[in-house]
Amino acid sequence: FAEFDDAANLLAVNPDATTISIEEPVEIPKKQHGRLQESGREEDDELLGTDDSDKAELLAGQKKSAPFWTFEYYQTFFDVDTYQVLDRIKGSVFPVPGKNFVRLYIRSNPDLYGPFWICATLVFTIAVSGNLSNFLIHLGKPTYHYVPEFRKVSIAATAIYAYAWLVPLALWGFLVWRNSKVMNIVSYSFLEIVCVYGYSLFIYIPTAILWIIPQQVVRWVLMFFSMCLSATFLVMTFWPAVRDDNRRIALATVVTIVLLHDLMSVGCLEYFFDAPELDLPAPVIPVHNSTTVVTKS
Repeated sequence: FAEFDDAANLLAVNPDATTISIEEPVEIPKKQHGRLQESGREEDDELLGTDDSDKAELLAGQKKSAPFWTFEYYQTFFDVDTYQVLDRIKGSVFPVPGKNFVRLYIRSNPDLYGPFWICATLVFTIAVSGNLSNFLIHLGKPTYHYVPEFRKVSIAATAIYAYAWLVPLALWGFLVWRNSKVMNIVSYSFLEIVCVYGYSLFIYIPTAILWIIPQQVVRWVLMFFSMCLSATFLVMTFWPAVRDDNRRIALATVVTIVLLHDLMSVGCLEYFFDAPELDLPAPVIPVHNSTTVVTKS
């Protein structure tokens, strides 16, 4: 009760003083309310993947890297489990608008395991399916003699791995150059771009198996569907990296990415499946007739 007496004395001295009732709800200051709104925005930014969340992930996952001549240095590129690879494959096959593939799946732990085996599987799938397609097309022709074309494996490996490494290298160099000109451009590392291109080729593995069907219309429909799906995935991934650049340069970059991807798709279909094959004549077994030479003395 002494506290109430002190409050009464203070009011008697200063009648204009304000009092606070304990029963009244305490209003949240505007600054604190603004902080709550900012925290909600930060959660949304983490889902979408903004620059602040990228910096936090990089700082949180920063590790000491081993020297490049050691085995431990390259071991980190293959440090993924089956579930991570499957999630990244699903993310490449079913791209979601507004979700950046690099920030959601790759940036925390970029890998070469998935891209390497996807490219290797695609190489053998295209080579084997191309040979089977050629065999089914000419099946039943008496003048056709089937000969396995093992050279298609080396040609497919050269084409697929060159596309999966040289194009990302050129794109990475271009983004680094534009980042020095425009500060707002999002920078992707070379390893991240290789991951994107490697996982974008997964859709062509089941497509190459279905290319065995000896119907040209069916093949082109399958190729067009796979090409549109994977090209959309590439555009959705790399558009945030160039959208702050000059509008013409950004559009030219995206169009170049799509054109190179379409050229790879059409080239694989045309060379390994729709290329005209010459019918080789059946082998002729020479018949040696014995002749007798008669001489007169």
